[in-house]
Amino acid sequence: MSSNTKKRSALGKGLGALLENSETDITTSSTGTPGIVGSIATLPISSIEANPFNPRTNFEKEALQELSTSIKLHGIIQPLTVRKLGRDKYQLISGERRFRAAQLARLSEVPAYIRIANDQTMLEMALVENIQREDLNPIEVALSYQRLIEECSLTQDQLSQKISKSRSSITNHLRLLKLPAPIQAGVKESKITMGHARALVSAGDESTQVELFERVVKEKLSVRDIEAILRGEEIREHATKSSGEKPKNSKIAISENEYTFKEHLGDRLSTKVEIRKSPNGKGKIVLNFNSDADLNRIMELLNKK
Repeated sequence: MSSNTKKRSALGKGLGALLENSETDITTSSTGTPGIVGSIATLPISSIEANPFNPRTNFEKEALQELSTSIKLHGIIQPLTVRKLGRDKYQLISGERRFRAAQLARLSEVPAYIRIANDQTMLEMALVENIQREDLNPIEVALSYQRLIEECSLTQDQLSQKISKSRSSITNHLRLLKLPAPIQAGVKESKITMGHARALVSAGDESTQVELFERVVKEKLSVRDIEAILRGEEIREHATKSSGEKPKNSKIAISENEYTFKEHLGDRLSTKVEIRKSPNGKGKIVLNFNSDADLNRIMELLNKK
């Protein structure tokens, strides 16, 4: 009897962490005998069904065709991950894009890791793998975060540890889901960046947010332009032009380095940070908080050495 060789999958840290918690080590079967939980086996592609928990529903046809051509030439380099449902029946946990491309390539068999996973674990694995894709837009990432929190009963801190993302990054993404549908669509369609969207969160009611969003798209405004408008600088500028008076101690735009610092500090403290400068060189850094508890949280972060 030939010996088994242990082999770990080349997965992202988040999904890999989930797989490490399963009940058995991954082993490569020298005979490729299908159906052994905890092994890598060659399975009939007809015995595998799609993952109903996969949040990814759109697969670009051209990219799938390119992957299919590559699979015809080189085979599937990274095995699929499946769970055993019953006799000769499996369900995808991850790798649906490879699965679909293999179907296009008319493969009869595919390599797959066979895992033990309940519905909860299936959902977590599918969402975590989805988050690790590079082609996701910020709204898709935010929706995956929200599903992990709500459907898997995770706190933001637990989610942060599970996917190796900062808590502030998770919070900033979730805030985007508070924006009106037209703005969320604008982010998905790359009409505006996540930075624009984050600035619009602070723009007041929905009608004001949408109005400013439309102006951003039309006039190609920057994130700093939005923040200047929200501070009322544009109103003062227009009033000055109409009256012919010189502005008194009006605020001025911050530099790129100052803006980067402001964003970094805001991410670190999970709150909105403002830098207000005036022509005489004076100014202030403003940290916003929503409650006494929020203030105490920020103070604790600032007091950490």
